[in-house]
Amino acid sequence: MCRISLVILFIYSLLAQYSAGFSPVILIPGDGGSQLEAKLNRSASTHYICEKTSNGYFNIWLNLELLVPFVIDCWVDNTKLVYDNKTRTTSNPEGVDIRVPGWGTPEAVEWISPTHQKAGSYFSTIADALVKMGYQRNVSIRGAPYDFRKAPNENVEFFVKLKTLAEETYKMNNNTPVTIIGHSMGGAMAQHFLRLQTQAWKDQYIRRLIGISTPWGGAVKALKVFAIGDDLGALMLRESTMRAQQVTCPSLAWLLPSRALWKPTEVLVTTDKYNYTLNDLQRLFLDMNLPAAWEMRKDVERFQDDFAAPGVELHCVYGTDIPTVEQLSYKPGTWLDGYPTLVKGDGDGTVNLRSLSACLHWKKRRNRTTLNKGKVIKALPLSKAEHLQILHDQRVIDYITTVMKN
Repeated sequence: MCRISLVILFIYSLLAQYSAGFSPVILIPGDGGSQLEAKLNRSASTHYICEKTSNGYFNIWLNLELLVPFVIDCWVDNTKLVYDNKTRTTSNPEGVDIRVPGWGTPEAVEWISPTHQKAGSYFSTIADALVKMGYQRNVSIRGAPYDFRKAPNENVEFFVKLKTLAEETYKMNNNTPVTIIGHSMGGAMAQHFLRLQTQAWKDQYIRRLIGISTPWGGAVKALKVFAIGDDLGALMLRESTMRAQQVTCPSLAWLLPSRALWKPTEVLVTTDKYNYTLNDLQRLFLDMNLPAAWEMRKDVERFQDDFAAPGVELHCVYGTDIPTVEQLSYKPGTWLDGYPTLVKGDGDGTVNLRSLSACLHWKKRRNRTTLNKGKVIKALPLSKAEHLQILHDQRVIDYITTVMKN
């Protein structure tokens, strides 16, 4: 086995020579950016059309066939999480086993759908551009998928595996430091991962972090999803149906607005009975009949409080000038069971500008802190670059290829 491993490593090192010495890349996706596979052995189902058992694992995300009317109820019931107030963790429903396929391979994050349907294109455009530069998939382009339903406190194994992947990719590419490209929540996951490492380790193994559309300090949209759900921009999906699954995810609680960027007294939800701020989240979730949401918020709040630069060269790429929800306003008499008016401000359509541009705060403090001294921090705001479509924006592709040549 040892000889086989050495041979494989030797072959990879030969392939790496064709990457022209560029920094190898690890792609980390955001919320919904990893494929998920499920195996069922359930004793009951939510609907008579729902399968209770499966012959091995099958693709459950992204699988458009499972998101059609009626069938989507089965999908919700299989992918929602169950919160345990004693262990402070979540688990899959009884009889459901969900795994994340494709560790280390870029294909698993280039395409959310394993069938490479157009609707499932994710990092594919960026990966194609890197290949044109001379990069090699599975050698100098790697992928780090994870269970995006969960927050950092339940993704400990992911961070351990990511460290090993970074070291392995470094060695496979002639001891060349790695560039991490994270989109949306993937950028926040990368930031947390880097904060866990020593500065000496980062100086050796990490070249830079490129955060695209990263909610460094959360987003009001997470609060909107807790309130009414999100249809993911698909006309065939209903917000209320998706909400039943979305509100069970600790990652959504992690993406709530951070006290680092929102004042505790800033009103986020208005009603004729009460105005809710960050100080009132417990009351808000109880009034929404979502007690588990408050518990999950408490579990992840410490990760929001760790609002500090990652300690490596940082590039923040994000969109602006797109109406983005910054407050929920309920009409008199509707309380919290109606549909609120979404008061909007600047952002990329998903994340508020203050969160997307938070790296500018780190840039101002860079020379006053030991952690960030000498570390380059650059921001690239792009007008009308929508949160997800930014991954296919030619301006972003050009910027990344230019950075990677240095």
